[in-house]
Amino acid sequence: MSTNSERPAATKLSSIAQLMRLVAPYRWRWVCAIIALLFTAGITLTIGQGVRMVIDDGFVAGSVSQLQQGIYLLLGLSLLMAAGTFVRFYLVSWLGERVSADIRSAVFNNIIGLSPGYFDNNRSGEIMSRLTTDTTLLQSIIGSSFSLALRSSISTIGALIILIITNLKLTLVILGCVPLVLLPILIFGRRVRTLSRQSQDSIANVGTYAGEIITQLKTVQSYTRENYERNAFREEVESAFAIARRRVKQRAVLMAAVIVLVFGALSGMLWVGGNDVLNGTMSAGDLGAFVFYAMLVAMGVATMSEVYGDLQRAVGATDRLVDLMTAKTTILPPAKGIAASELAAEVSFQRVSFSYPSRPGQKALEDFSIHIPEGKVVALVGPSGAGKSTVFELMQRFYDPQAGAVLLGNTDIRELSPADLRQQLGVVSQHPALFSADVSHNIRYGKPDASDDEVQAAARAAYAHDFIAQLPEGYASFLGEQGVRLSGGQKQRIAIARAILKNPRLLLLDEATSALDTHSEQQVQLALEKLMENRTTLIIAHRLSTILHADHIVVMDQGSVVASGTHQQLLTDSELYARLAAAQFGSAT
Repeated sequence: MSTNSERPAATKLSSIAQLMRLVAPYRWRWVCAIIALLFTAGITLTIGQGVRMVIDDGFVAGSVSQLQQGIYLLLGLSLLMAAGTFVRFYLVSWLGERVSADIRSAVFNNIIGLSPGYFDNNRSGEIMSRLTTDTTLLQSIIGSSFSLALRSSISTIGALIILIITNLKLTLVILGCVPLVLLPILIFGRRVRTLSRQSQDSIANVGTYAGEIITQLKTVQSYTRENYERNAFREEVESAFAIARRRVKQRAVLMAAVIVLVFGALSGMLWVGGNDVLNGTMSAGDLGAFVFYAMLVAMGVATMSEVYGDLQRAVGATDRLVDLMTAKTTILPPAKGIAASELAAEVSFQRVSFSYPSRPGQKALEDFSIHIPEGKVVALVGPSGAGKSTVFELMQRFYDPQAGAVLLGNTDIRELSPADLRQQLGVVSQHPALFSADVSHNIRYGKPDASDDEVQAAARAAYAHDFIAQLPEGYASFLGEQGVRLSGGQKQRIAIARAILKNPRLLLLDEATSALDTHSEQQVQLALEKLMENRTTLIIAHRLSTILHADHIVVMDQGSVVASGTHQQLLTDSELYARLAAAQFGSAT
């Protein structure tokens, strides 16, 4: 992820424009909130006249009735202001929550459609931080800080106008100090903006680190690295704290400087105004009202200086979220796709060369060609790193090759909709992905509209029904994060049941029985053999015993095909295959 603290002005404007587009559907609530804000600002400005009436017509004139009327006026105005504040606060807070929810949805909707290559270069933990922390920050700023800034701006402008009308000389004293007040805002505001961006990035790093350690907790504990990870995490936290401390310090200095300058200006104004009252050129009520309006200006400027940093953080958060909302997938559907279901269920790799985006100089496949006839079983064997899993990645079009083509039937899969292509595929991986939902949800994932009877039939075919029935709530039992409540063999059988239920035309099996004990393997192998009948199947084989009866075996090494044939042919024709067989069977037979 980019951690640059400065971005071009045009980019920042586009980020704000993107944010305003998200706010646009709720324009009437915004309008009502602004009307309520203008109403409360007007009431606030009117209170100054109530203060003048209480002082001049009540205290100075010595009239109890006038004093009473002035007090009643102030009470009435305070009730009106309370009602206006309620409406403004509710509407603006609602908008903050609503826009935050919309941004989360927009970001997630875009992320879930990105190709896996995007995540090769972007950490999932940092993406999650953007999805949660940054949207929460925007919710707070839209629902609070922005409203405060707008209210303070209106009150300050209104109070200045009344000040000018009331007493030009005293207003000039106040205005003469404005450049002095703005100076620290400009100087320290820039530093706050830079540190705010750095602070958000450091918080994302903390979340990413913690998420990775929690995910790999068993590994951490098995290697007794708890103390090391505690210290390493504390360093991440302290690094984030150090940046936050600098940001807070800059904001504190900014606020303190503004307060000193503002109240210094007020003191000068009181000195001049007090002399005018003593000289009889100004009434005490006018001075009291003037002080009230001057305080409004002071508080408005102080509030704006305080929320200025928040607004700068909003720009940073918006930038980060817009990056995710506008990220483009590299796997694009064609303008007019061909229906994959109408093509023959045969697959060909024609002189394919491919490197992962994160490793551009390293070939995962090079000049790779194979043909998988419809209804046949083809197995890929070879040492780790030979490129077997990459073949699966390209078949599912998670990536596109840099050279060559992958064909379904006689059609390049780049001419097919990725979703349509993947509907034809059923995948059972060596390490199956399970969700923390219940058993039924996990099996039904490939066919959401499947009935309970269909789910159970698929589980029985995968020899999973018996252990599912023994779970506390059967098919309604929750599996925990990544299926942690199941054994490795049970996870694999759930994944096989999912593939059986989907009933695909092509099967991709990444050593689907590798995590099973001997008894379970025999049962599941029978289920898989039945599933593979009349289906095009590609198997990644780590144990050669599972693919002895494959129609064709392809031996891979360093991203290329080095031999192919049946088991018996390869024992004679391929030295690499013979070595693999000897290592597993004890002799090449």
